[in-house]
Amino acid sequence: MSDEGPKQAHAEPEQGGSTAVLPEVAKPRLLPMYRVILHNDDENDVEHVIRTIVMLTPLNGQDAVERTLEAHHTGCSLLLVTHKEHAELYAEQFQSRSLTVTIEPVE
Repeated sequence: MSDEGPKQAHAEPEQGGSTAVLPEVAKPRLLPMYRVILHNDDENDVEHVIRTIVMLTPLNGQDAVERTLEAHHTGCSLLLVTHKEHAELYAEQFQSRSLTVTIEPVE
């Protein structure tokens, strides 16, 4: 019997040998995207709606005015598109400010 103990296999690169093949890494899946839609109502004044849009979203004042007027004239306006969790958060935040916002999946 040998006194050398257990032998360990070592992966030594061979000269002129092949490269190791790495396991295939799964690509991350994109989160499902949702539309955040502002609905017109007869309870809130235009200034409140504009201030709320600017406060809660990345939209600037001019974009907020355009979206507010569109909702006022047509009944609704697309505020933004984001992943579901953010869209749900926007809906809750707008609701806390007495505004109606719905979300719907982008197809």
